Amino acid sequence: MLTLFHHPMFASCRFVRLAFGEFSEELALIEEKPWTRRKEFLALNAAGTLPVLLAEGDVPIIGAHVIAEYLDETRGVLKRDRRLLAEDPLDRAEIRRLADWYLVKADGEVTRHLVRERVLKPLMPEALGGGSPDSSAIRAARANVRQHMKYTNWLAGTRHWLAGPRITYADLAAASTLSILDYLGEIDWSGHGAAREWYTRMKSRPSFRPLLADRVRGLSPAAHYADLDF
Repeated sequence: MLTLFHHPMFASCRFVRLAFGEFSEELALIEEKPWTRRKEFLALNAAGTLPVLLAEGDVPIIGAHVIAEYLDETRGVLKRDRRLLAEDPLDRAEIRRLADWYLVKADGEVTRHLVRERVLKPLMPEALGGGSPDSSAIRAARANVRQHMKYTNWLAGTRHWLAGPRITYADLAAASTLSILDYLGEIDWSGHGAAREWYTRMKSRPSFRPLLADRVRGLSPAAHYADLDF
């Protein structure tokens, strides 16, 4: 069994967990608090970032996109219609673009800030960046949620899955990001019917079940978080 160093409220980590789940492959999970800069973890990844996969032979593979490519090359090419990348190069480019949109752009504009202010700061020692939430950072992130929801709604309303006719890494990246915002109760699903229908399908997949069971100490999820028919 492979091992994933992760944090349950990092979209990039959820993305990797979903990808392995889609291939029905189990992962041993080790929750890492990267702000502690644990010596043993830095020996695996000097950058101190998540996620980190210990692959065959305990070789560390670092970063969500890199892990996704490794997973496609070692498992995905054998999955035919269950492959999470497309056969066509242009279709693959669109999948990668959308995965980057959610795991980099949406994370940098929204998710990372809300997680830091609402989830991590209360758990972190002040010397390591903990303390009271920054209300201005929360307001700015909440303002950006609306634009990302509009875009997701447009994608879901014009395509069967976000990047085309079947589920791909694009859907996993989007669902990973939105699931964290949904946990925090930061999404107003009204007026985003197409996005809501798509997300309901994502929540109903077996790969999603472990994410719906995630809980953060001191912060319960929104009441509808684990509801498959919210």
